[in-house]
Amino acid sequence: MNNPSVEVFFLSMLTGLVATLVMTLIEIPAWKRFGLRGVLEWHENQVLSTKFFRLDASKLHIKGIFLLHFVNGGLGGVGFALVLIIFPITTSSIILAGIAYGVFLWVVTLIPIHKPITGIIPWRHPDGNIPMIMSLIGHLAYGGVVGSLFIII
Repeated sequence: MNNPSVEVFFLSMLTGLVATLVMTLIEIPAWKRFGLRGVLEWHENQVLSTKFFRLDASKLHIKGIFLLHFVNGGLGGVGFALVLIIFPITTSSIILAGIAYGVFLWVVTLIPIHKPITGIIPWRHPDGNIPMIMSLIGHLAYGGVVGSLFIII
């Protein structure tokens, strides 16, 4: 990716969206077991969507949750492209780099912001460790899918 084009960034966004779909499917069991609080990023997106779109906080806003979830995922794909432009790596390392990127996203964009947004400290979650573990697994899968698809780009 020495000279990235608009097409590369578009494909990067699509890659992020596909990875977000996989992540979402992995996180559904936590949603079914614990409800909204069972998926950390969905809980955050519920709170944020009620604020951004001035919605009733007492109602579940699936459209807002998934709009923000997929926007973040698509932008994450573009972010990974930028990482590869800044730090070029061999094709054989892209999947591992993607997984590391997923962990990076989990640590940097989720852990420090969850409590300020939702009021819940992730490692002291009322539902135990499963929401945090599921979020990490989801981010690992996201990174693995992004890395795998970037081999094709």
